[in-house]
Amino acid sequence: MLLKFRFFLFTIILYIPFAVWSQTTDSVLAQQEINPVDIHAYFSKQPILELTAAAQTINSGLLEAQQTTTLLPALNTVAGVRMEERSPGSYRLAMRGSLIRSAFGIRNTKIYVDDFPLTDAGGNTYLNLLDPAGIDAIHIIKGPDGSLYGANSGGVINIAPNGFDVRKNRSSVLLSGGSFGLFQEQLSVQRKVTDNYSFSFDQSFTRSDGYRDNTALNKKTFQTAHRWKYSPKNEIRFFALYSDLGYRTPGGLTQAQMDENPRMSRPAVGSNPGAKEQQAGIYNKTFYGGIAHHAQLNNKLSHTVSIFGSNTDFENPFITNYEYRTENNLGLRTYFSYRNEDMQHFQWQMQLGFEGQKGWNKIDNYNNEGGISTSPQAKDDLDNVQSSFFYRVMAKLHQRWTMEGSLGLNQSKITYRQHYPEIINPNGIINFGSIWMPRIATSYLLTDRLAFRSSISKGYSPPTVAEVRSSDNIINTELGPEKGTSYEIGARLETKSRRFIADLSFYHYYMQNGIVRQLRENGAEYFINSGEMKQKGIEAAVWAYILAPQTDRFIQVLNLHTSASYSHYRFGKYRVDDNDFSRNKVTAVPDWVWTNTLIMVFPKQFGLNISHNFTSAMPLNDANSVFSEKFHLIQAKGIWNWRLKNKQQLQFFVGVDNLLNERYSLGNDINAFGNRFFNPAPTRNYYGGMKVTL
Repeated sequence: MLLKFRFFLFTIILYIPFAVWSQTTDSVLAQQEINPVDIHAYFSKQPILELTAAAQTINSGLLEAQQTTTLLPALNTVAGVRMEERSPGSYRLAMRGSLIRSAFGIRNTKIYVDDFPLTDAGGNTYLNLLDPAGIDAIHIIKGPDGSLYGANSGGVINIAPNGFDVRKNRSSVLLSGGSFGLFQEQLSVQRKVTDNYSFSFDQSFTRSDGYRDNTALNKKTFQTAHRWKYSPKNEIRFFALYSDLGYRTPGGLTQAQMDENPRMSRPAVGSNPGAKEQQAGIYNKTFYGGIAHHAQLNNKLSHTVSIFGSNTDFENPFITNYEYRTENNLGLRTYFSYRNEDMQHFQWQMQLGFEGQKGWNKIDNYNNEGGISTSPQAKDDLDNVQSSFFYRVMAKLHQRWTMEGSLGLNQSKITYRQHYPEIINPNGIINFGSIWMPRIATSYLLTDRLAFRSSISKGYSPPTVAEVRSSDNIINTELGPEKGTSYEIGARLETKSRRFIADLSFYHYYMQNGIVRQLRENGAEYFINSGEMKQKGIEAAVWAYILAPQTDRFIQVLNLHTSASYSHYRFGKYRVDDNDFSRNKVTAVPDWVWTNTLIMVFPKQFGLNISHNFTSAMPLNDANSVFSEKFHLIQAKGIWNWRLKNKQQLQFFVGVDNLLNERYSLGNDINAFGNRFFNPAPTRNYYGGMKVTL
C-alpha cells in the first residue's frame, strides 16, 4: 500500500506544473520576470547591470517555488554560495569560502535584516531563526567587504522582511505535511493601512521527526515589521522577531556505520556515550528587535540611524558536556548620505557612518548524564565589542562609468572572566587591534546591455566567541583573525528584451591566518590558524526565457536559471604538529557546484518547478585523505492555483526531494576524530499542502 501511495504521489509531482504569485493566468505571466533586475546594495537600490560587485537578488517568488520550510534550495541557486543542513534546523553557510570554521551557524558572513545587523557582536549569525514566509527578498553581495559592513571575509547578505514595502493588502495561511513527520503552518498578514503606514505580521510553526535517529525539530517564530512615514521627509521602521527553536543533533558517522545504517545517530564509542543517550541537541530562544529612523534633511542630504538588540537563551546538551549560554547584544548603526544627481553627465554621492555592537555572554558548562546537567565543568563570562567607521564615495560619468571607493576602520576585542574552576589569573583581554579595510571598484557600460567591472577589497573576520571559547571549555588567547585581499573582474550581459541575462566573475582571494576547526578525541572542538589560503574561483550564471510568456499555447512560460562555480582553493604553508598540509586542497570546498532551475507555466494555472544541484567531491580533512562523494540532487514542486470569489485564492502543492534517491552526506563533520565525517541526508521524500490567500 505504501509503495502504491508513493508511486501515485510521484506521478502527481511529474504531471502537476508550477505557477505562483498571482490569481489569474495573465497575472501569472506578468509576474514571470527574470531576476535579478535591481538589488539593494551600498545604501540604495541599484540596477544590477551597473553594480560594481558580484551580486544577486532572491525574491519571495523563488522562495515560494521551493520547499517552504527552509532557505537552503533558494540560496544554493546562487553561484559561489553553498548552504548545508546537517539535520532539520541546523544551517551552515559559506560564501566564496569553506565551511571549515562552522560546526553550525554562520561565522564569516555579515547578515542584515534591512538596516539591522542580524550578525551579533561576537560575529555569529543564527540564520535558522528566520522563517522563509516572513522574507520579501534576499540581496546577496559576494566577496569580502569590510569597508562598509564591518568584519566579514565572505560577503554580505541583506534580508528584506515583509512589511517595509507592502504593495497591496494580503493575508495567507499555509498548511503542509510530508515524510519523516514533517508538519508546517504559516500565517502571514500584510497591510497597507494608508500611503504612509504599512505593517506585517508573520507566524510559523514547523516540526519534523527527521530522517535519522535523534533529529527531531520543533520551531516557532513570531515576526512583525512596521513602516510609518510620519511626515513627508521622515519615516520610522520597526522590526521584531521571537523564535523558539529546538532540534536534536545526531552526530557524525564513519563510512562503515553509514553503509550499515544511515539512519542511526552517533553510537557510543569506548567511554564516550552516544548522541541519543546524551539527548544531544540545540535549544535556542531569541528575541531580536530594532528601530530605525530616516530623515531627508534636504533634497541632497539624509540621515539614517538604527538601534537594535537581542537576547538569546541557548542550551546545548552535547556528548561531553551540557552547555548553557545567555547572550545579550546591543548595537547602533548610523550614517549620513549626500547625493548630487542634478547633472546628467556627472552624478556623485557619499556616505559617512558608524556601526558598533556590544555583547555580553555568560557560558556555563556541566557534565551531561543522559541529557541532564550535573556537576559544573567551567563557568566564564565573555564580553565583546566590535566597531566600524566607514566612508564611501561614488561617481557616475555620462551614465556609463561608475567609480567608487570606500574605507572602513574596524576594531574588535574580547574581555573575559573565568569563574570556575579557579585559576591564578581569571581575567584577561584579547585585543584583535584596529585594521583599515579599503575597497576600490569600477563598472563600465561598454554598450547599453554589456558591462564590465573590477574591484579590489580587503576581508577581515576575527574569531567569534564560540571559537575563542569553544566546546573544549578552554579560552584560546592565541587565535587570531583571518584577513586577506580579494581581486575580482567580471562582466554582465542582458538582451534588449531581457530574454537573456548572463553574469561572469573571476576572483583571487589571498587569505592569511585562516581559521580552521579541529576536534579532540572526545569530540570537543577547538580552532587554530592555518596560515595562508589561496582562493581562486570562477562563477557564471545565466537567466533565460526559453519561451517568452504567451497565453495561447500549452507551455505558456519556460524559464531557465543555471549557475556554476569552480573553486581552486589551496592551503599555503600550513603545519599542525608534525603534519604538513601545505598546498593541500582547502577542507570542505568542492571543486565544482552546478545548479539549474527550470520553471514551466501551463494553462489553468498549473505549473512545475524542477531544480538540480551537482556538487563534486570535496576533502573532509586537512590531510586530504578522506573525500565525500559527488552527488546530483533533484527536487520538484508542482502547484495548482484555483481562484475563488473576491480575489481569494486556493493553492494546492506537492513536492519531492532527492528524486534520484541519492545516498549522500549533506553537512559533513570537518576534521572529525575517529573518521566520523558523515551526516547522511534523507533519501527520496515527499511533501504536500495547501495555501489560502485572501
